[in-house]
Amino acid sequence: MSPTLAGILFIGSLLLALAVCFKPLGDYMYRVYSGTRHSAVERGIYRLLGVDPDGEQRWGVYARGVLAFSVLSVLFLYALQRLQDHLVLSLGMKAVEPSSAWNTAVSFVTNTNWQSYSGESTMGHVVQTAGLAVQNFVSAATGMAVAVALVRGFARSKTDTLGNFWVDLVRGTIRILLPIAFVAALALVAGGAIQTFAGHGTWTTLTGGEQTFTPAAAASQEAIKNLGTNGGGIFNANSAHPFENPTAWTNWLTIFLLLVIASCLPRTFGRMVGDNRQGHAVVAVMATIFAASVALTHWAERSAGGTVPQAIGAAMEGRETRFGVSDSAMFASATTLTSTGAVDSFHDSYTALGGGMLIFNMLLGEVAPGGTGAGLYGMLVLAVVTVFVAGLMVGRTPEYLGKKIGAREIKLASLYLLVTPALVLAGTAVAMATATGRAAMLNGGAHGLSEILYAYTSASNNNGSAFAGVSVNTPFHNTTLGLCMAFGRFLPIVLVLALAGSLARQAPVPASAGTLPTHRPQFVGMVVGVTIILVALTFLPALALGPLAEGLL
Repeated sequence: MSPTLAGILFIGSLLLALAVCFKPLGDYMYRVYSGTRHSAVERGIYRLLGVDPDGEQRWGVYARGVLAFSVLSVLFLYALQRLQDHLVLSLGMKAVEPSSAWNTAVSFVTNTNWQSYSGESTMGHVVQTAGLAVQNFVSAATGMAVAVALVRGFARSKTDTLGNFWVDLVRGTIRILLPIAFVAALALVAGGAIQTFAGHGTWTTLTGGEQTFTPAAAASQEAIKNLGTNGGGIFNANSAHPFENPTAWTNWLTIFLLLVIASCLPRTFGRMVGDNRQGHAVVAVMATIFAASVALTHWAERSAGGTVPQAIGAAMEGRETRFGVSDSAMFASATTLTSTGAVDSFHDSYTALGGGMLIFNMLLGEVAPGGTGAGLYGMLVLAVVTVFVAGLMVGRTPEYLGKKIGAREIKLASLYLLVTPALVLAGTAVAMATATGRAAMLNGGAHGLSEILYAYTSASNNNGSAFAGVSVNTPFHNTTLGLCMAFGRFLPIVLVLALAGSLARQAPVPASAGTLPTHRPQFVGMVVGVTIILVALTFLPALALGPLAEGLL
């Protein structure tokens, strides 16, 4: 079988599996977040937390719950790392350095999972499982909770409540993430991923040499790191490591996991607002952008310049031969179009235009289909902006799902869209303007700028992947990237919840002759156009100095 045909079958079967899951999983998540009954386990958790599960919360209270839970999570994870040498199963690992512990704590709590350290030589079993793996679950559940709160803002009218954050958090974790991750972990173990709490071990390499490192509970963490679009791996090689991702079919499974929930949430959205066509329109926007990105990334990697790439038909440097170019490019596109950050190939080795496409994927706001929860609320904000732009252009009434898009709503949506560009461009500028920031660059010129731009794009968008050609485990980059992660996660969340509260208070507006239909292909095309134009207008100068300049030289 030719590599091209194999790549087509790989991608085609993946998309077919996602399409099969769209309705049943989307409907299941709708029932999870719309139900009123609590299980015995859930009631026990609510008593432990001291919350009333039947009490509704205004947007401000909901936001304070998100922030309070996140701050406590950061403090707990920071303390766990700093006290690691006193913990059982620490495997002799010393306490994590303060700036790295701060960066890692913020990273995992914000669903970024940026790692400036080598996991197998830095973290013991307790930090990996009780710290990092737990945050993989709850940070993903937090994103889903915020998305559901925004959807309730569209679905409800003349109320100031959006549900209960603690109920949404617990249900998302127990009823959605845990069961799927458990099954996925068993499948990964069956595929050869390791799951052990043993100490240091020695393995014989393919060349007959010996290598000593620390195995871990990789399968369970691999499952939730992808399902929750987290991305942090136990081993430095991440999903390129054979103990995390052993075979081509486990590679297929990990890509499926990182796409499945974000791809099915639009169905949940359609059910909650009472119009499945709206969910179909949202997923059509996601699919259009996704297809274009995957196609362009594949083209860039298979049409690479140079004697060797041209001779073999693709750029193989930095790729696992187990997966090849097509599967690696698919993984890279999926991980940067979501907020996953896991990698099964070396992004710094991608062609200039291929690497530029990965940066562009993140600059889109990771909405195709985006992070677990974050992709949906990001796409809905873009839909709100599109409706407003359409009103200005063709005289249509600025309404979306029966809610007027007035001055308050468009201000909140605009601020949401400005947060990430401000962080990306300011962070890149500071890093390039200071000797401390530039010292981390392993390359100069356009490629060096691309490395720094990628790092701050990844952090600000809560992605977590890296070009890896830049040494960021320094106090300067640990601090600045940590700040970008924190502001890039929580400022948009507060703005989204404020928007949800504003929408929920409105009375529904009957559709009229001036109402723009938001379920038709015309609207799908408009949202795609607005998404791409916003990114192009904001980031084209930076991209022109980095990947575009390198690719056109």
